[in-house]
Amino acid sequence: MSLSQQRITLVTLGVADLARARRFYEGLGWRPAEAMEGMACYQLHGQALMLFGREALAADQGRAGASLGTGAMTLAQNFNSPAEVDAAYAAALAVGAQALKAPEPVFWGGYSGYYADPDGHVWEVAHNPFWPLSADGSLTLPVPE
Repeated sequence: MSLSQQRITLVTLGVADLARARRFYEGLGWRPAEAMEGMACYQLHGQALMLFGREALAADQGRAGASLGTGAMTLAQNFNSPAEVDAAYAAALAVGAQALKAPEPVFWGGYSGYYADPDGHVWEVAHNPFWPLSADGSLTLPVPE
């Protein structure tokens, strides 16, 4: 498999209340690139994040009536410093995130904290001194020698 096949182009989060979810993400400063009845899509670096009604998402997956859960995976944002992590964490709490773990130094040598969005989707905010970010904030993992 080529590296170009190792990619995610779209992450879709099932939400209970699309208007509430949009208020949260837009409260973080995110702006939708596309929005219509039942969905909102935000352009990220090289990929997109979509908010989609939970029941409609289950139906679209061919699992109408399924109860879609949250919290079994973590979405993450990496930052250039612990101070940027603290600012991102505070901004999320200010617009309605639930505090899960305040940012703190962690065993692997970085700095990390967790919050949940209004639908329970877990986000990590972190500074990893071993994974430098590009000027545009994107991450390319170091190649082992």
